[in-house]
Amino acid sequence: MMHKKLVYRRILILALCINILVLLFFTYRYIDSSVPDSIKIMVGENEKFDFNLPMEGSVTSGDVDVLSVNNKTVPKGLIKLNLGEPFTLKSSSTGNYKIHLKLFGFLNFKEVTIGVIDQKELIPCGDPIGIYIETDGIMVLGTGVINGADGLNYEPSLNKLKTGDYITKINDAVIHNKEELIEEIQHCDGKDIKVTLRRDDKITVYKISPVKTADGEYKIGAWIRDNTQGIGTLTFITKDGQFGALGHGITDIDTSLLMEIERGYLYNADIMTIIKGKQGVPGELIGLIKQNDDDKIGDIKKNTNQGIFGRVGSGFVRANEQEAIPVGLKQEIKLGPATILTCVENQVKEYSINIDKIDLNSQSPNKGMVISITDPALIEKTGGIVQGMSGSPIIQNGKIIGAVTHVFIQDSTKGYGTFIENMLNNLEDK
Repeated sequence: MMHKKLVYRRILILALCINILVLLFFTYRYIDSSVPDSIKIMVGENEKFDFNLPMEGSVTSGDVDVLSVNNKTVPKGLIKLNLGEPFTLKSSSTGNYKIHLKLFGFLNFKEVTIGVIDQKELIPCGDPIGIYIETDGIMVLGTGVINGADGLNYEPSLNKLKTGDYITKINDAVIHNKEELIEEIQHCDGKDIKVTLRRDDKITVYKISPVKTADGEYKIGAWIRDNTQGIGTLTFITKDGQFGALGHGITDIDTSLLMEIERGYLYNADIMTIIKGKQGVPGELIGLIKQNDDDKIGDIKKNTNQGIFGRVGSGFVRANEQEAIPVGLKQEIKLGPATILTCVENQVKEYSINIDKIDLNSQSPNKGMVISITDPALIEKTGGIVQGMSGSPIIQNGKIIGAVTHVFIQDSTKGYGTFIENMLNNLEDK
């Protein structure tokens, strides 16, 4: 009997310890999610914060000279914050700070980056755009088997070329497109060729033996791509002609890898057909890209996880410059009603949505908000969010706060949005 009581007591103690550990884990997760890993504030403006958490923070000046805390100017050095009470931050110049947080004043918890930015207004767009990009090198999609002129099968690129590689040279000749690659391979006359490629930002060189096929051509057994195009939505432009679009990067359709681009262009586009979204099947905007000089809007300079970025022509800026609105940072976003700007009826219109969830510490760079379409007209027209609407700007309380990025496959009325401040990180420094 005593042995059973002892076992029972040990089980109770173990269960209690597990419950305490689970409680501590979820408490930690809650506190961690309540304080973002990075915070943006506008230069010259008071930004209010109220975390109501048992923490203290030490702020170290980084690239900037003066920080005001609760309207009191503090010179460069160490600054103390109490996160259990409301406080304000203000910086007189752009740059970065670090906040070192301690839980209960003594347990090291996390480091928060404060970025001071000066892009206070953007011109929200919502226009459909045609996108054309050329890769920086020839992208390798994979390798395959070749049937040689002798009837045997060969795979000359196996264990040499890998998915996601970018071929930049053949025998020291710089390669710009697929045609040049194929031409250089044909000149090999059966001899080995030297293939220079970029893999994970490192340059690698391999010797590959092209195989002669029954039709007399030489091949290396690699699936490749050098460009892509599609339809998306322009999110914003700045008064000095910079743009951001899509809210997510352009990835290769076969490999799902972010494409490294050498150059790209934006064009005017017309929406021709709308395939409505439904449960299990995402819808799509099918458009016509007006790929001529007169309809060229701008040049794409960057393809990032937060979208594509570059510059538009001065005429496009002038046509929209009266519509600039303030930027809303993620700490300003509230659950509840908002709107998006998008074009599904031959002109950009504002449609109602709801912000259902805000994740200040999202591990994905373009999934900071969960949104749902509430506008009956848009649901009737598209079924909700469809492919091609990525980049549609999200507006709340008169400020541009983000962009639509993804649709939920099982519910086309719902999807993800990114914070506008994530996109602003990719603009050129003035």
